[in-house]
Amino acid sequence: MQHFASDNYAGICPEALAALVAANDGHVRSYGDDEWTLRVADRLRELFETDCDVYFVFNGTAANSLVLAALCQPYHSVICHRLAHVDTDECGAPQFFSNGATLLAVGGEQGKLTPEAIVEVVTRRSDIHYPKPKVVTVTQATEVGTVYRPDELQAIADTARAHGLRVHMDGARFANAVAGLGLSPAEVSWRAGIDVLCFGGTKMGLPVGEAVVFFDRKLSDDFSYRCKQAGQLASKMRFLSAPWLGILENDAWLRHAAHANAMARRLVAGLAEGTGLPALFPVQANGVFVRLPGYIEAGLRARGWLFYNFIAAGGARFMCAWDTAPETVDRLLADIRALAAESA
Repeated sequence: MQHFASDNYAGICPEALAALVAANDGHVRSYGDDEWTLRVADRLRELFETDCDVYFVFNGTAANSLVLAALCQPYHSVICHRLAHVDTDECGAPQFFSNGATLLAVGGEQGKLTPEAIVEVVTRRSDIHYPKPKVVTVTQATEVGTVYRPDELQAIADTARAHGLRVHMDGARFANAVAGLGLSPAEVSWRAGIDVLCFGGTKMGLPVGEAVVFFDRKLSDDFSYRCKQAGQLASKMRFLSAPWLGILENDAWLRHAAHANAMARRLVAGLAEGTGLPALFPVQANGVFVRLPGYIEAGLRARGWLFYNFIAAGGARFMCAWDTAPETVDRLLADIRALAAESA
């Protein structure tokens, strides 16, 4: 049974699995000095159309936390949205790896930061008793399934630059954002002012692994040492990097993301048509947020469906994955309609 609690529930996509098996042939150099890792790094440079530095780590929490640590001193602060994963779901890892840098969370419509919110935080205080803002972090797609347009990112980046701040992007669902916008990866990253991107692989169908992409290569000085010290330097790096090659070839990553997005649109359309329940936020990536009546939530769980509430911004969150089948969406919708009819 497929579920909607998280796109992490899905298995390995065929392209990634084939590349992983192919990488398991013979002896190759370790710690990233292998042909697979070198080829994927070059492929990512082609994808982003720029000469960037690329690193691979095991998971998104490590990627975000190590990057923020690289951009901050312990007395600095990071401006984020109050729903940002770095603040709500990483167990204090950014603070831990930065040796104490503070997260300053602010509100914003549809899960997005705004230039005005950034200015308010930066100008709030300038005395030595307050952690000095140093970085802005944005989540793309956001934690409520919305997507920053390039002009929105550029406005944030311009504001950050004007106040001496760097810009980090948590791209756990960057692929879904790119697919939703129909633009190139470059247009919604470095060309829009992003300094560093944590490019999520796990949610795209990889078994494990995220890519850290430094568009400003000066910022990556000694980052390999941070990865090593944090236990994020894989000895058999080929098994982190090779699956990337599988999904990057022939744009499999983009097709899978587009499919997940399409399933989310199928779900929200069915909800509106069959139950009249509107989405809490625009469906621009692969997540649907809806406020379900309590009896429907309970009924769905009784029928075996898994989905989240505690990270759903006041509603229920349904995440679609690269392998979510249309029939699964339709079965969920049928159960929601049946439960609604029972109470009528």
